[in-house]
Amino acid sequence: MTSGSYSHQSKSAVRDRRMGWAIALHGGAGDIPLSLPAERRAPREAALRHCLELGVAALKANRPPLDVVELVVRELENSPCFNAGKGSVLTTNGTVEMEACIMDGNTKKCGAVSGLSTVVNAISLARLVMERTPHIYLAFDGAEAFAREQGVETAHSSHFITPENVERLKNAKEAKRVQIDYTQPIKGAIPSSIGDSQIGTVGCVAVDGHGILASATSTGGLVNKMVGRIGDTPIIGAGTYANSYCAVSATGKGESIIQATVARDVAALMEYKGLSLKEAAAYVIERTPKGNVGLVAVSANGEVTMPFNTTGMFRACATEDGYSEIGIWPSGINGDLEYPNK
Repeated sequence: MTSGSYSHQSKSAVRDRRMGWAIALHGGAGDIPLSLPAERRAPREAALRHCLELGVAALKANRPPLDVVELVVRELENSPCFNAGKGSVLTTNGTVEMEACIMDGNTKKCGAVSGLSTVVNAISLARLVMERTPHIYLAFDGAEAFAREQGVETAHSSHFITPENVERLKNAKEAKRVQIDYTQPIKGAIPSSIGDSQIGTVGCVAVDGHGILASATSTGGLVNKMVGRIGDTPIIGAGTYANSYCAVSATGKGESIIQATVARDVAALMEYKGLSLKEAAAYVIERTPKGNVGLVAVSANGEVTMPFNTTGMFRACATEDGYSEIGIWPSGINGDLEYPNK
């Protein structure tokens, strides 16, 4: 069987099985302790619920999936609970370097940015790169200059620096290490009111009733990372990908996600091996070193999956057939939530 005929049969099968719109989002994956106190857990679950409801309403209003994922990620960026936008973690120099990526599965058009220090919503600048330049990826001074040209909202770098992240950088420096999302408190560090500063990369994937897909991801990177380090988030096929089969947004240790080409591999396994969305995502997660990755994904026929090989992943999803979920740890552990979509 030729690859062309295989692809045609796969797409026909998808059309036959279509279940309607679906959406999934994440707020980061990592070593999230089961002892996470309620005062740190509740605001993040509330933020996930709010953003899920926002995305569902947009899909029900027939807004394009690209608009939906941008809308949801902007809202996540505006929350100090997560490692993106307002809650971005700090580099070894105590500065913020935000990055983001957005991709339209229907056209494979995409835009990415890195090294932002003043742009309030990095995801929207990534979309402007996609729509208003001949390029895909802009970074650092060039990306900041483009933001000014486009008149996007900016703020002084102090807007993005929270007391929690100043404390978290201090602890990381004392331990002489770089921290991925949700690293537990450093042994021997001075206890503080912020605990382990549970924040993380954000992302959203969506599909409409016509099978059009989109993905968006945004992050502040790693705590105490070297200035100029770029992670998986803005790299097409690593942290972010969408085509006619699926849309994927990954989170975790960027270096491992880049090495495993996580997002593209999920799509490739569906396209070339005929695996279902859940089979493809599970295979990719299993083959990535344990403790390093999580992802959310939707397929063209409205399937959704949110696997991870870390202790937990802040996540939420909803489908047109009425299923909805908000969770942190594996289902059923420590009271993770599942509830019907109203």
